[in-house]
Amino acid sequence: MMTFSATASAPFPCTLRPATAADATAIATLVNSAYRGDSSRQGWTTEADLLAGPRILAPEVLDLVAAADSLILLCVRDSELIACVQLKKDRSSAYLGMFVVRPGLQGQGLGKYFMHAAEQHARQLWQAETVWMTVISIRPELIAYYQRRGYVRTGRTLPFPHNAKESMLVEHLEFDVLEKSLTPEHP
Repeated sequence: MMTFSATASAPFPCTLRPATAADATAIATLVNSAYRGDSSRQGWTTEADLLAGPRILAPEVLDLVAAADSLILLCVRDSELIACVQLKKDRSSAYLGMFVVRPGLQGQGLGKYFMHAAEQHARQLWQAETVWMTVISIRPELIAYYQRRGYVRTGRTLPFPHNAKESMLVEHLEFDVLEKSLTPEHP
């Protein structure tokens, strides 16, 4: 188990640990509160004007927790889940997805430190040389956030998946693929 300690550079003390099946409902609740519905408007990562319906359900989280070469890393403070991220091994790379900070804690620096910890975890666990992610292409503020953390646009796009639990409020959504090197000269 890794921990953030309270220091001048770390905004929140929290414990980092891998998710278990027992965390599935709490993870789904956190993810949906940060991205969908009125509660997501408290933070700046909301997708409430783009998509309606839950982003993820607890059974889907269970599948991610059980998947090989995948983990969901949690940031827990005082027994409360305040951030999560999914990491998945992809050859010499790692996919970083479902990156969430509790809406009321966004904009205070926790995401920056949690993202760095997740990247280092992928590097240590899987010897990942790069990490990549997908971001909805019409979210320039979110893309800029990741670019400030060393991610670059690859020029690749992926179609936005359609599923029964979500409805698009905006047409023609797609993902931009961003990537970051984790080699020693690009930590």
